[in-house]
Amino acid sequence: MKLLVVARFGLAALFISPVFAQTLAPDAAAEDPIKAMVARLDLESYKATIKSLTQFGDRRQGTDRNRAALNWIEAQLKSYGYTNTARLKYDYFPTDPRRPSGPPASGADGAQGGGRYRGVRTPTGVNNDPLKQPDEKLRALNAQAGDVGPREEVYCTKIGTTHPEEMYIVGAHMDGHGWGEAANDDGSGTALVMELARIFMSPGVKTERSIRFCLWNNEETGLNGARAYIAQRAALQGKEEPAGSSQYPEPKWLGMIQHDMMLLDHGMPLADGTIPKAQRPEADVNIEFQSMAKLAAEAQQLAWAFYAANEAYATDYPAAVGPHMTNTDSTPFMDLVPAISLRENERGREIGAGWDPTWHQPVDLYATFSDKDFRLGLNAAQTTLGAIARLTGATLTK
Repeated sequence: MKLLVVARFGLAALFISPVFAQTLAPDAAAEDPIKAMVARLDLESYKATIKSLTQFGDRRQGTDRNRAALNWIEAQLKSYGYTNTARLKYDYFPTDPRRPSGPPASGADGAQGGGRYRGVRTPTGVNNDPLKQPDEKLRALNAQAGDVGPREEVYCTKIGTTHPEEMYIVGAHMDGHGWGEAANDDGSGTALVMELARIFMSPGVKTERSIRFCLWNNEETGLNGARAYIAQRAALQGKEEPAGSSQYPEPKWLGMIQHDMMLLDHGMPLADGTIPKAQRPEADVNIEFQSMAKLAAEAQQLAWAFYAANEAYATDYPAAVGPHMTNTDSTPFMDLVPAISLRENERGREIGAGWDPTWHQPVDLYATFSDKDFRLGLNAAQTTLGAIARLTGATLTK
């Protein structure tokens, strides 16, 4: 089966693997069990999870509030029924020579695949001034500065019934900064991953392949948590331990899907540099792969599989596929496994141009966003749930 795809980097004819091919075909069954699974996603539950994350302020790495948020996330995953929650431990030292070197994929100038700016731009960056946060209680909550040293991040796994030795990684970063609540960056992605973990462990849901739900730390300091995961676990893929046990501590990676900033797609800045206040009706879920990655062709196939799932299962907002994935936790994975990210706008070309005025700012608060904003995040959750359910052979028994 061939799919003719027009991408920003040119025209390509891709051969779709059997797994991806079946994701692109319409469901023949009159009753689609995946549709029933997607229907278990709920806007109010998604909002409540984001709201709960904001109780820890901006969750800056290396702080007590970050560690408290990590404990809360793990407790929630256990409450969903996961008995295999685990923590990956690593050290963070900004000048440590063990830290991965080389230029990161940067959206600042498009040189590393972030895309060339077009249209109106407005200044953006990271707020480091506590006095720009008018809420005194929130300012006090965020006052502790991040230290260096030991770090932890949490993950759990839905074990596949027939292919436990293979898995998809579904991730988001739980740390933030900017003296706000990090509601969008990246409470919105963290809540999405947690909601998916809840649904996949809900009654009657089985998958043939495994799914790992990862809540990364230290994304804001250079994707350190994702890099640590790769350094510690990549070589363990597919190894049965102990031998003959049918237990696979690190199943083989089939794909990595990151979620980072899901809520605000209000469009290009106006001529005066301000952003429209309301979510635009033509908002969409951006699905990005990186055209410069070694596995770009495979990642593009994965992106189109997610596009098809959006067409089948998302209720309000469509998807758009682009080749500019950059500056998020899927980047370290992109030469090792097909990797994509879902977000509100293109990371380099749009967010980097100031299209989201809440990015790393004191106004990244739960109260800043409307139900239309939260619903964009819910549609991203519907997209990922539908795609991962198809890719892992999910079934639902009554």
